[in-house]
Amino acid sequence: MTASHERLLIIDFGSQVTQLIARRLREANVYCEIHPFQAVDSAFLEEFNPRAIILSGGPRSVLDDEAPMPPMKVYEMDVPVLGICYGQQAMMQQLGGKVESGHHREFGRAFVEPTGAHTSDRIFRGLFSHGKEEVWMSHGDRVTALAPGFEVIGTSPNAPYAIVCDEDRRFFATQFHPEVHHTPNGRLILQNFTRLAGFSGDWTMGAYKAEAIAKIRKQVGDSKVICGLSGGVDSSVAAVLIHEAIGDQLTCVFVDHGLMRQNEADEVVSMFRDNYNIPLIHADEADLFLGELEGVSDPEVKRKTIGRLFIDVFQKHAGDIGGAEFLAQGTLYPDVIESVSFSGGPSVTIKSHHNVGGLPEKMGLKLVEPLRELFKDEVRALGHELGLPDSFIGRHPFPGPGLAIRCPGEITRDKLEILRKADAVYIDQIRKHGLYDEIWQAFVALLPVRTVGVMGDGRTYDYACALRAVTSVDGMTADYYPFTHEFLGETASRIINEVNGINRVTYDITSKPPGTIEWE
Repeated sequence: MTASHERLLIIDFGSQVTQLIARRLREANVYCEIHPFQAVDSAFLEEFNPRAIILSGGPRSVLDDEAPMPPMKVYEMDVPVLGICYGQQAMMQQLGGKVESGHHREFGRAFVEPTGAHTSDRIFRGLFSHGKEEVWMSHGDRVTALAPGFEVIGTSPNAPYAIVCDEDRRFFATQFHPEVHHTPNGRLILQNFTRLAGFSGDWTMGAYKAEAIAKIRKQVGDSKVICGLSGGVDSSVAAVLIHEAIGDQLTCVFVDHGLMRQNEADEVVSMFRDNYNIPLIHADEADLFLGELEGVSDPEVKRKTIGRLFIDVFQKHAGDIGGAEFLAQGTLYPDVIESVSFSGGPSVTIKSHHNVGGLPEKMGLKLVEPLRELFKDEVRALGHELGLPDSFIGRHPFPGPGLAIRCPGEITRDKLEILRKADAVYIDQIRKHGLYDEIWQAFVALLPVRTVGVMGDGRTYDYACALRAVTSVDGMTADYYPFTHEFLGETASRIINEVNGINRVTYDITSKPPGTIEWE
């Protein structure tokens, strides 16, 4: 926990959008942490010493036996508390109000109006300029009687207690979700809440950089650190930050598996050797990886083969660095959150906390994770503080298995070369049209399908490819990008004319879910 900042505690009851609360607060320069309700007891609250507390939504009913509840100490600490959806119902249930099920359920858009007698101008600052606010509801139970000391300050047609407050104790609660995109001005409610709690907005990447450097120096001392460098934003920012802290005690290992995009390996190596003078081992192992992948078409076998070889190669080169005691990783805060299992509780583990395939256990290394308190957008902001070029900071995510999972079916060198050229044309088109920064991720998939075509007066029998471009906030859900037909037609013509081996271009309009962003 970061004790040097004003801290807000978010108690998580299993909502799928709890991370969005933290993101909105971080955007307002407020430091916050998410902790599952099971981990929060009186001792934890004493140690954490929050300036304010938010109770998240969740899938359970407060009427269930053994329904998850925050400790009563939350209401005894003389700090502002905000309950959201389930959090509102928990607050009412614990403080003497009443919650009932069987009433009209409400899912989706609703409109909240302030009550005439409301007194909470502080929580409403900047809101209701047009008389009502659009909000997003998602609840089956609802409050039917307020706890003593509370008053209604906002209502909707199906939620008479849409916003309630106890001004004296600085307790507030909403039946809707202010953190989601579908509550357009919800961020103002969160910002007003932090303002009345006295937060000064001291969470900046400039301050974080200085603190992280001091923390790395204290943790590492005179020891050597190795870092697996992929060229992506996370590992690049982690490497530059650690190098600024400990200089040549850091050595990066860039494993080139032959599955990178066009010119990518050279760009990564050049940036780190020429611009930062970071000791770097360029492990060119394309022959090893492509040889092992020959004849492999099953996507899971591809991933496991690449993962196994990466560990072997990384371990081989790391062994050449005598005395290394630490492994650096670009672990982000969502990885930490998603690794927490609410065992027997409201949510399940989304993914295990990764540590490069178990390398620390296998090699006896301790972890250095300087980004583990940050979201992706904060990592990019930190990258700017560290002086990384925009071409690296703004890069679209790129999967660890590389082009292997953008080439369904068997991988060959010829197919990879076709894919690289097509992908380069596609990205060039996106950049030329000024769309790169609007898109979360864009790439070409080379399909295991050959189709008949006609070029000039001749018959062709070449590959089909699919263009993929999505918008997203965090990669958990995604929508396809709505290119114009003119853009798609122009891009298809360029790919077919400039890339030998492709005679048909399609555009993937599948969202996530039900699809995934990558093809394999």
